Amino acid sequence: MAIERTFSIVKPDAVGANHVGGIVAMLEAGGLKVVAQRMLKLTREQAEAFYSVHRERPFFGALVTFMTEGPVVAQVLEGENAVLRNRELMGATDSRKAADGTIRQKYGTDIERNAVHGSDAQETARQEISFFFTGADLASTAR
Repeated sequence: MAIERTFSIVKPDAVGANHVGGIVAMLEAGGLKVVAQRMLKLTREQAEAFYSVHRERPFFGALVTFMTEGPVVAQVLEGENAVLRNRELMGATDSRKAADGTIRQKYGTDIERNAVHGSDAQETARQEISFFFTGADLASTAR
């Protein structure tokens, strides 16, 4: 299987509740490595640009407001089938429907305050990674 990279955000609800370490531990225990990570507070413009694919959806304004209410932790994760593996570890978008043992079930509360964001495909991952990181930011895990 191929090693690939994906993108993840620990959202303001989880950062504010001091769950970053627990989330990273779950990602690492699930076979993913953090190869880049940074904490930042998104501006409204950054959140609107990052989530622009949802601009016409009714939840867009609430999502942007939520994502700018406190710091987030942006991460690049690496591992075998990283996009799919991260999505399995995250669980269903609605935390109330997420399977036991998933990040969203453990740390989220609902469909919006669901602790984490993760890329849904390789192409999306590349776009999302480049939104927050440059090549120089990414650590090599080659041994």
